[in-house]
Amino acid sequence: MLTSLIIIFIIAYAAIALEHPLKINKSASALIGAGLLWTIYALSVSDAQLVSDQLAESLMGTAQIVFFLMGAMAIVEVVDAHNGFDIITTHIKTAKLSRLMWLVGFVTFFLSAILDNLTTTIVMISLMRKLLGRHDDRLFFAGIIVIAANSGGAWSPLGDVTTTMLWIGGQITSLAIIKGVLLPALVSMLVPLAITAYTLRGRDVVAPQRVAGAPDMHITLFARNLIFFTGLAILLAVPAFKTLTHLPPFMGILFGLGILWLVSDLLHRHQEDHNKQQLTLGHALSKIDMGSLVFFIGILLSVATLEHTHILTALAQWLDQTVGRQDVIVMIIGIASAIVDNVPLVAASMGMYSLTQYPADHFLWEFLAYCAGTGGSILIIGSAAGVAAMGLEKIHFFWYIKKISGLALVGYFSGALVYLVQYSLLH
Repeated sequence: MLTSLIIIFIIAYAAIALEHPLKINKSASALIGAGLLWTIYALSVSDAQLVSDQLAESLMGTAQIVFFLMGAMAIVEVVDAHNGFDIITTHIKTAKLSRLMWLVGFVTFFLSAILDNLTTTIVMISLMRKLLGRHDDRLFFAGIIVIAANSGGAWSPLGDVTTTMLWIGGQITSLAIIKGVLLPALVSMLVPLAITAYTLRGRDVVAPQRVAGAPDMHITLFARNLIFFTGLAILLAVPAFKTLTHLPPFMGILFGLGILWLVSDLLHRHQEDHNKQQLTLGHALSKIDMGSLVFFIGILLSVATLEHTHILTALAQWLDQTVGRQDVIVMIIGIASAIVDNVPLVAASMGMYSLTQYPADHFLWEFLAYCAGTGGSILIIGSAAGVAAMGLEKIHFFWYIKKISGLALVGYFSGALVYLVQYSLLH
């Protein structure tokens, strides 16, 4: 059974990577892969109740991420419909791509630590659509946004789902992870950012052209500001909501979506239906890329079978016996997180290494937070931020490998080296 599961996962993963040559949508490959993996697993295990419970557990985790992504996308769409991002774009005066790249990189890095890498990616890529008219330019910016968002999420307890897992599990504490991982994470973003900005030197920003015949909604300044700051406040409040209530983030984003929906309906209640149609939350939900959400569901459910069959745990134990060195093992886990979702990899590591042997803020946990958080940038489907960017800007898998993966890999190893040197000096 285990061999069959591994082979099917590899074939499904290859089909996703070869989406454009095969002309088969990656969502179809992910869903078929998930269906085959769970079918084989169910037929091979005599305990049907156990498989049902495990599937329900995996579905619950997947649904939380999908609902969060859906809510964040809808909020960004309705802010965009009200021209809310003009508040930011009108204050960006630079005419050079390289300067804009530096600005976007730093804003993404620190915003990701406050919100999370997924929401930040959605917001920043939506913002780039208002600033950049050439799709090729937006692709490079999307790649750097993914790298910066994942790097920014690695040093904050709320910035990345794996860091949050370690924080909630007691493996790391807030102040220690910020002090230990901030500098390495910053380096992992600065190196790719510097290289990309250098390649774009001298090139001018080309603003997007207004589509001929596009309806002018005549958004008032009050309406624009109200929707923008309400949407931003909701996104910023989600981490605080999670901390105060201990409810999962998707509940906070759906609660906020309801508030924004109410504000929008009250704001436009006196307008004619045909005038306000483009401004409603219902319209924003219709513009969400459901294909990307379905792909996300398929890939997460596929990986879940590897977790429940203990394939990932066996891999971690094999690495421990074969390699031996913790720093090398953790770096391998980080690179593997670009191929397999970092959540089950970190979960397997948390189950493999006990807090008794490795107490809170141990080298293992801090370095794991850095590597699992930033390693996902190496491939476009290695992180939630990458998957979101892939759907929003229609990024080709092999384009990302050719143009961005090398930069992400150099940044990953640069930050890892900084962490190891920093740790040796401070300990």
